[in-house]
Amino acid sequence: MDVQVKSRSTRRRAEVALAILLVLVLVVVGTAVVWILSTAPIHESAASVPATAGIAPSGRYAGAAGQARSQAQALAARDNLPGVSVAVAVDGEIVWTEGVGWADVERHTPLTPLTRFRLGALSKPLTAVAAAILHDRGRLDLDAPVQRYVPAYPKKQWTVTTRELLGDVAGVHRIRGDNNDAMPSSHCEDLDEAVELLEDEPLLFEPGTKHRYSIWGWVLVSAVVEGAAGESFDRFMAHEVFEPLGMTRTVVSESAGLESAHPFYAPRAMLRPRLGVEEAMRPDYSCLAGGGAFLSTPSDLVRLGSAMLKPGVLKAETIAAFETPARLPSGATSTYALGWTVSTVQLAGAPVRMVSHRGSPMGGTATLLTFPDLGLAVSVASNTSEAKGVQAYALQVAESFAKR
Repeated sequence: MDVQVKSRSTRRRAEVALAILLVLVLVVVGTAVVWILSTAPIHESAASVPATAGIAPSGRYAGAAGQARSQAQALAARDNLPGVSVAVAVDGEIVWTEGVGWADVERHTPLTPLTRFRLGALSKPLTAVAAAILHDRGRLDLDAPVQRYVPAYPKKQWTVTTRELLGDVAGVHRIRGDNNDAMPSSHCEDLDEAVELLEDEPLLFEPGTKHRYSIWGWVLVSAVVEGAAGESFDRFMAHEVFEPLGMTRTVVSESAGLESAHPFYAPRAMLRPRLGVEEAMRPDYSCLAGGGAFLSTPSDLVRLGSAMLKPGVLKAETIAAFETPARLPSGATSTYALGWTVSTVQLAGAPVRMVSHRGSPMGGTATLLTFPDLGLAVSVASNTSEAKGVQAYALQVAESFAKR
């Protein structure tokens, strides 16, 4: 009898606990649903998204720009993005720039073509151009061991070259729990301190045998640029890359006098801006350097992209080398060249070679597309992370301008 009473008592306690748990779940879920549903959209409609013109298109491109403007407003309203900025260059000349939406949602500060965005992985092509310039000047041997330029980087189980670093085939990584590269969690006063973080990391695989997206390989590329240049990475980028290309709104890091910069945004829930956005945290990217710390504008990015479309800043053979994907020992060809992704897309009814890169750091999404056969460069950026429609929109813009 005592056993039966004890069993019923245990069962009642379990039923009560389950009921309490169910109530708590319903409360949490209900609160989450109310919280999401109570989030007002940033823009009432596509027509209400403000547009701020920069470089106005000529008559030849007016129709393409008008169509692309409407598409940008529709993207911002549909995906609940604070703002979107776009720039287009043809044959090295910027023919259209415009910003739509808000740089600061709370203050209703318009987003303009001068608004800066975090680039994340889109920093890599900028760093690649720096390496290409040094290579052209005979100051950087892409196939020499990196220790020639970065003596502080210890020798590993295999030799690593700058070409392998640029192609993401070097095996230089710091792996976190989910088997991806770990983002820096400390502050670096200079690149020497960033390189120290790689001191005890073995190479993940023999260089040249595999392609694997790398953050830390590009930190090391930044140190190579610094060593080959004989001056700080920041200074070389500013005076030998940004200034000659007219990239007046590009900086290496957020700490470069940007105290009054507008906020950056991130989704509130489920990595979906449509469920609402909030101000993103300001991570410390001081250890990333050319691997992900840059801020820029689409206008500056198409200036960089245009430099890769014809000889001038770089020699023709250097441009070709940096846009040629590596061939692996297996015979497979990676789609990644030296700091650029190479692919073929349909544009204006025909297959076209596209050389591009994208990035989606905390608080931003950006892409740069270049089409060497068309002399066309397109860049689009948003001031929120996980803005997944940006890439498709950039291709829509390219389609519109390729037809003109």
